[in-house]
Formats: sequence, C-alpha cells, structure tokens
Amino acid sequence: MIQHLTTETRNENTMNLDDMSTKDFLRVMNEEDQKVPKAVEQEIDHIEQAVQRVVESFQSGGRLIYIGAGTSGRLGILDAVECPPTFGTQFEQVQGLIAGGEGAIMKAVEGAEDDGVAVVEDLKQIELSNKDTVIGLAASGRTPYVKGGLSYAQQIGAHTVAISCNKGAEISAFAEVAIEVMVGPEVITGSTRLKSGTAQKLVVNMISTGAMVGIGKVYGNLMVDVQLTNQKLVERAKNIISLATGVAKEKAASYLEKADHKPKVAIVMLEKQCTKQEAEDSLEKANGFVRHAIMK
Repeated sequence: MIQHLTTETRNENTMNLDDMSTKDFLRVMNEEDQKVPKAVEQEIDHIEQAVQRVVESFQSGGRLIYIGAGTSGRLGILDAVECPPTFGTQFEQVQGLIAGGEGAIMKAVEGAEDDGVAVVEDLKQIELSNKDTVIGLAASGRTPYVKGGLSYAQQIGAHTVAISCNKGAEISAFAEVAIEVMVGPEVITGSTRLKSGTAQKLVVNMISTGAMVGIGKVYGNLMVDVQLTNQKLVERAKNIISLATGVAKEKAASYLEKADHKPKVAIVMLEKQCTKQEAEDSLEKANGFVRHAIMK
C-alpha cells in the first residue's frame, strides 16, 4: 500500500511546517536537502553498473532511453536534451519519454502514469532495440508506465535500470540494475518533486556524464565535443582549446577555424602539430579519446 512507502510517510522534522517562520522553514528544508547526496553515495556501486551498461549501448550503436511520469519523466527529458549541446551527441542517442506524451512536459496528464500499455507503443515508436539501455524513473518505484516500459525492454533484450527512492521498489524487479536512493520522508508528505526529485537528478547526471566520459566525450574535465550553437559556446570552445593545449586564445581561435569548429580536432592538431585530416584519423583510431589520439 502506498502509505507504507518511505516517500509517503510523514517527516517528524516538519510536522509544524505551517507554524514556522519562513527562515525556520527554509533552514529545515535545507537540512533535509543535505541528506540527499549522502543517500546517493550509498548507491554508487549500482550507479557504476548503470554507467557500464549505457557505455556498452553507446559502443554498440545503441541509445540511452529514459522513461518516467510527472517529475521523474521531466527529469529524464531534462538530462536527455542537455546531451547534444554539451557532448555533441545526436538527438536520438539520448532520449526521454514521459507518460502522456510531450504535452505532459508542461501540464500534468491525469491517469497517464497508470497506463502500462501506452509506454510499449511509445518505445515501439522509437524502435527500441536490444542495443539500447532503458532507465525507468519513479520516486515511488511503483508507476505502471515505468514498470510496463522496463518489462517490454527486458523482453526484447535491452539493458534495464530502475531508479527509485524506496527500498524494495516494485520497478526494481523489472531491471538488471536497481538504484534505490533512500532520501527519507519529504518535507511536505508525498511531494516527491523535492528530495526524491533532487536525488533522481543527481543520479541521471552521474549516469549520462559518466557514460559520455566513457566514450571519449571529455578530455581531462573539458567538454571537447561541445556544439558551437551560439556565441557563448564559441567562446567556450576557444577557452577549452586554450586550456587543453596552453596556447593563447587567439591561436586557439585560429585552430578552431582550421578544425571546422571542432574543438577536439583542434586540440589534437595543436598537440601533435599535424593537419586536420591527420588529427581526425588519430581520433578515429583512438575511438574518439583525445588523450589516446595525442599519444598515438
């Protein structure tokens, strides 16, 4: 029953929330939020397993697909849409599906999360394959939309990961890897957009970022595949090249032009003192890893 879930129990520290001063309330909320990273820390081993599966999917030409409802679904979409500008991925490589479709991103679609069949059609629509990794997000761990999606993904042989905020969550039984982040009762009972939502955001950040590092999208701590879609990002690319190679920003800008606006290629050109074609060949042989390309 839902009342037995940790995410639905009352928080003893906020029983008098409506009688607190604004500052006291904010202090209590901040204290509760500080528990989230520690709870995530307890699941590092499982998060590592999730990253490994996503890397395997990417290396075989597969994708990362998030599925969820409400806040959980929106968090998956948020992570997915940030991957192309940050890591230069194709739109299809990381995707987020939300119960109720795109309209549910902005406005709640009542009852959509209870439909464990619609998700199968959603996954068929994007032609889910056994090369992909499906990550189901549900703070309660019992959302039918997520259970149905993970079950279908298992049937076709895709990797499956479940992220919830309750121990022994129902969705965990439908996944190879179960990440259960125990953040404790919410400040407002059952409002899982709070600590549970923060926990899920931290975890998807770790999974997608870890996977991108694992396929060579990062050099040191620099986003060397950043897409130059606006002036801010053009300037960032120049800084990245300068930081990676130690050259002045003017020289970095010159090589960015020579590299057809690809920071990764410009860095290899500078470090190896080679042509654009030679840099691209080195990167291809190194599977996209700048460090390995420079050493070859």
